[in-house]
Amino acid sequence: MIPIRDTVPAKHYPLVTHALIAVNVLVFLAQISYGPQDLQRFIFTYGLVPARYTVGDVAAYFSLPQQVFSLFSFMFVHGGFFHLLFNMWMLYIFGDNVEDHLGPFYFLLFYIAGGLTSGLAHFFLNMASTTPVIGASGAIAAVMGAYFILYPQSRILTLIPILFIPLFVEIPAFFFLGLWFFMQLLNAAGSQAQQTGIAWWAHIGGFAFGVAALKLLPLLPAAQTRDGYHRGAIRRKKSDRLQVIRPSASGDSPDLYETVRVTPYEAAAGAVKLVNISRGLQKRMYRLRIPAGIRDGRVLRLKGQGRDDGKGNRGDLYLKVRIEQPW
Repeated sequence: MIPIRDTVPAKHYPLVTHALIAVNVLVFLAQISYGPQDLQRFIFTYGLVPARYTVGDVAAYFSLPQQVFSLFSFMFVHGGFFHLLFNMWMLYIFGDNVEDHLGPFYFLLFYIAGGLTSGLAHFFLNMASTTPVIGASGAIAAVMGAYFILYPQSRILTLIPILFIPLFVEIPAFFFLGLWFFMQLLNAAGSQAQQTGIAWWAHIGGFAFGVAALKLLPLLPAAQTRDGYHRGAIRRKKSDRLQVIRPSASGDSPDLYETVRVTPYEAAAGAVKLVNISRGLQKRMYRLRIPAGIRDGRVLRLKGQGRDDGKGNRGDLYLKVRIEQPW
C-alpha cells in the first residue's frame, strides 16, 4: 500500500515540514559525496550505535559532544535513495496536518523529541549492538502517531498496485495507521530470527511517543489559547493540489454533481488540480484546470466523467466552484 494523500486540508503553510525535508535531502547529498570507506565512517559517526555508549573500548574513540550529537544526527542520515524517498513522502503526507495543529515551533520540538525517543527505544533493547541506526522513520512514526490521535476519521487515498493495474482506494486513517503499527509489532517480535537490519522498536517507540504526546498536549501553556500554537505560522494561499470528491446523481440522470474548492488567490490567478473522483469502488484521476478570474458558483463541465446510462453512453460531471479561504 502506497499512501498518496490524506483528505484533511491544512490551513497553514507547513514551513517546518518542508524545511525538515530539505535538511534531510541536503544531508543525503552530502553523504553520497563520500567514497565507500568514508561513507561507512560517516554513518558510524553520525548514526546511533548503542555500543558507543555501553562498550568502553568503542566509547573511547568518541568525545562527549560527539556522543550527544549522534543522538540527534542519526535521524537525518539515510541508507539510500529509496530509504530517503519513502521517509520524506510519509513526512510530506502526515506532517503538514500535525504541524497545522501544533504550530511550527511546537511541531519542531515534537519532531526532534519523537526522533530522540525512537532512538532511545532501540538503544535500551539493543544496548550492545554495533550496527548503526539511521533514518527519520522513528521521528516520522511519532508524526503518524499524532495524526492517529488527531484525525482518526480522515481518509488516506492509497495506491494498491495489482500487477500493472493501479487501484486507488480510500482507507480510514485509523485503519491505515493502526495496521502499520500492528505490522511493526509483528516484525519486532520476529526481528531476531529474521535479522532484517530495520529498527522496528524505534518505529514503535516513535509512534507511542506521538500518541502519548498528543494526549498530554492540553497541559502545555499554549493549549489555553489556539493562537499560542501558531505564532510564526504562514496562512496558506492555495488549497491542496489533489482533491478527493464524491459526486452525487440526481434521480436516474447519468450526470453527476459535486463541488471543487479553491482559494481567492487561486480563483484570481488560476490553478491546476488533480481531482480523484470517488464513486463506490470506482476511482478515477482527472486533471482539472481552473481558469484565472473564475467566479464563485461557476460550474465546470467534465465531459464523459458521469455515470453509464446502461446504453453505452456516459453522462457528464458538473463541478461547482466554491471560493473560500482554507482556514
